[in-house]
Amino acid sequence: MGRILCVAEKPSIAKAVANHLSGGARAEDVRGLPWVKNYKFDYNFHRWGPSSVTFTCVAGHVKQLEFHERYKKWMGCRPADLFEAPVQTFIADDKKIIAKNIETQARYANVLFIWTDCDREGEHIGAEIREIALKANPNMQVCRARFSNIERAHIINAARNPVQLDELQANAVSARIELDLRLGAAFTRLQTLSLQSLIPQQGEQGKVISYGSCQFPTLGFVVDRYLRVRNFVPETFWYIKVLHEKEGINVRFTWSRGHLFDRMAVTIIFEKCLIAKRAKVIKMQKKPTKKWKPLPLTTVELQKLGSRFLRMSSQEVMTAAEALYTKGFISYPRTETDQFDKGVDLKKIIEKQQQDGHWGAFAQGLMNGGFTQPRNGRNNDKAHPPIHPVNYVVSSTLAEKEQKVYEFVVRRFLACCSEDAVGESTDVEVDYGGEIFNAHGLIVLARNYLDVYPYDRWESSQNLPQYVVGEIFEPKEATMHDGKTTAPGYLTEPELIALMDANGIGTDATMAEHIAKIKEREYVIARPKGRGAAIEGNNGAGGRGGRGGRGRGRARGGRGGGAAAAQNGGGAGGVQEFIPTTLGVALIEGYDKVGFETSLSKPFLRKEMEVQMKAICEGRSTRNDVVHQNLEQYRAVFNRTAQQINVLKAAIRKYVVDANHG
Repeated sequence: MGRILCVAEKPSIAKAVANHLSGGARAEDVRGLPWVKNYKFDYNFHRWGPSSVTFTCVAGHVKQLEFHERYKKWMGCRPADLFEAPVQTFIADDKKIIAKNIETQARYANVLFIWTDCDREGEHIGAEIREIALKANPNMQVCRARFSNIERAHIINAARNPVQLDELQANAVSARIELDLRLGAAFTRLQTLSLQSLIPQQGEQGKVISYGSCQFPTLGFVVDRYLRVRNFVPETFWYIKVLHEKEGINVRFTWSRGHLFDRMAVTIIFEKCLIAKRAKVIKMQKKPTKKWKPLPLTTVELQKLGSRFLRMSSQEVMTAAEALYTKGFISYPRTETDQFDKGVDLKKIIEKQQQDGHWGAFAQGLMNGGFTQPRNGRNNDKAHPPIHPVNYVVSSTLAEKEQKVYEFVVRRFLACCSEDAVGESTDVEVDYGGEIFNAHGLIVLARNYLDVYPYDRWESSQNLPQYVVGEIFEPKEATMHDGKTTAPGYLTEPELIALMDANGIGTDATMAEHIAKIKEREYVIARPKGRGAAIEGNNGAGGRGGRGGRGRGRARGGRGGGAAAAQNGGGAGGVQEFIPTTLGVALIEGYDKVGFETSLSKPFLRKEMEVQMKAICEGRSTRNDVVHQNLEQYRAVFNRTAQQINVLKAAIRKYVVDANHG
């Protein structure tokens, strides 16, 4: 009878999987770690036949990369030496009991079966587990389970079809860990030793001015928007509105030019309209229209929409999603895939949701003929399906934040399996004094997916009367108005995540952590959107940069106006917006002046690093090549920064020192 050692990435997964395979395993305590258990049971694996199983776990990474002792001391070497200082991997103090447990269990096993999460990081943790186990028992056979949720049938299928660890993904993480250590330590020490004396301290301890190759571009996005708001100068514009009454309906026509910034030009055009007196209908079009149902859910979308609609930060959204996954209620929440494989039985998933008091009736409607195949997005990471519910759970049994995320995931999934909303749009175009004016109307005929997905809105607008091409009428009213362009809003969390995603800063799995990090380091502060009070001193770089008023008449959000902010606000409330602190602004402005093209505040360098990580995963590059190339690029920036440290000091004095003494 074979002996199999199974190791999961976290205790909750070990417990769930062990119970699925055993129907009720015997749990043995691990001395010194009350939350780690060794589950013992027998199981008949497809590959190894009847086996005696021990199922245990780690808690994330077991090993740690560090500099040799001499280089750990800040004064033991120059910061520049850290680019090639010797490094070593060792088992972290708080993980020694976990590693000892794996060694002990490995001695009695002939197979190591790894059950870490199926993503890059999980692959690397799997490689760490393998190293520890093989040291104790070099003759073990090693494989890993591939799974994306912890539903029983899915787990049994994974147990019967083991695969090999993906060495390339593990290598990509290893490269990233070494680069993060070297770059983080070198730049953090350079910044702190050079700038610390200029920053007012709270208490005895000097402030560490920390650097991270993802955090700085993230901060850069926040500062860039902040400066656009602060430097915004409102501009006056003018526009024309036309009103016509027909069949008892007041039809509002908008000017096809939108607005112009030249008052005299608009006055001349307006007079031409008044002289013409009559308008002529040149186009009347009624056509069916649709609002497309949403795509299947990815991690980035979950974070963006969660921070927009659920009154939660992206990090809170991910924490709740992880908890729902480990409890077996949703699929693995770290995925780039927005298309379901054709073979997945989606109706089986819908069927479980029929019992719910809120969306159960909608699920029943899908089961009774309303089902349509979800749309296919463009992304497939070939690892995990889109995020979807796996099992039904009564919401009231979950913690509040988990409830919100679970409801969102279920409603999104049901919406994907429904039909597009259907409507009829009407467009009328008229020529009035040689100028074109338009009116648009919409009637929603079938809400379909909108009935289960309240996060999207599509409402009937003005009901237009019947016009005929060639028809001539005299407007009831034609008026000229002025307005002012308005400043863009500060950067909201959904906007920041979208910028990070578009610029390759971090992965879908780490974006929330980078955002949390710049808050924790006091480079930015977050507040509910639209809370306009100024934030003084070192806590914030200042209040809102004078939003221009709208003027007389309804101005249509001027050049670079508030359209994006209004869209992202979504009217949901609770959306976070970010304002940089004086220190945050000073660091970014300083680095931009040292060298704009390769500024650490810009995404270019980090985006390139992320592209190279992918190249390692696809076998087009090696771990050592990527580490070497990136260290050379960043070393050039480091040397330039060290030479021009006075530029950084000047920026710190301008914002931080002056702000505290002004």
